[in-house]
This record gives sequence, structure tokens and C-alpha cells, in this order.
Amino acid sequence: MAQQPTGNPTEYVTVEIYDQTYHLSGQNADHIRELAACVDAKMRAVAAQGRTVDSLRVAVLAALNLADELALNASADPRQGHARAANLRGLLDEVLDVERKTGS
Repeated sequence: MAQQPTGNPTEYVTVEIYDQTYHLSGQNADHIRELAACVDAKMRAVAAQGRTVDSLRVAVLAALNLADELALNASADPRQGHARAANLRGLLDEVLDVERKTGS
């Protein structure tokens, strides 16, 4: 996973999620890497327990699991939970867009 240096506050980072490479941008490359690792781990856990090999289905099930975890944590600080959910939702949208475009 390599970060490309830029002069902007937005950083570009390459991550791998469920054996797919994604080029993402954001304010904090380390945080993006942590999120990608979390999504990758959740997808692998879902795939290991399920019978589907369809990566789109695995991604949706992983997203549901993550959303459930966020819902449990959001009761402590709803603003932080909403921000985290929005961040994860954006990353999931990117993954699903790539899936739709490539037909994988």
C-alpha cells in the first residue's frame, strides 16, 4: 500500500480490499488504510462463514455487519458514529461502483 505525495491537503493512497486494488483519497492516508484493513477483514470473515463467492454480496453483508457495529457504538456519541458511518458508506460506494463498472 503506497501513498503518493501531493501538495494538497487531500492525500492519495492505494489500498487492497478483498484482493482488489483501490486508489482512494482523503484527508488522512493512515486512517484510510485502517478503514480499508477493517473492511478487508470484515469481508474475509463474512466470506469464511458464508457460502457465497460473489464479492458484491460479500461486500453488502460486510457493510451490514459494520453498520450494526456502528449502531451499537453510536449510542455513546451519535456525531462520531454518524461521521464514521458516512466515511464507511463513501468507501463502500467506491467499491460497489468499481464492481458495477467491471462487472465482477
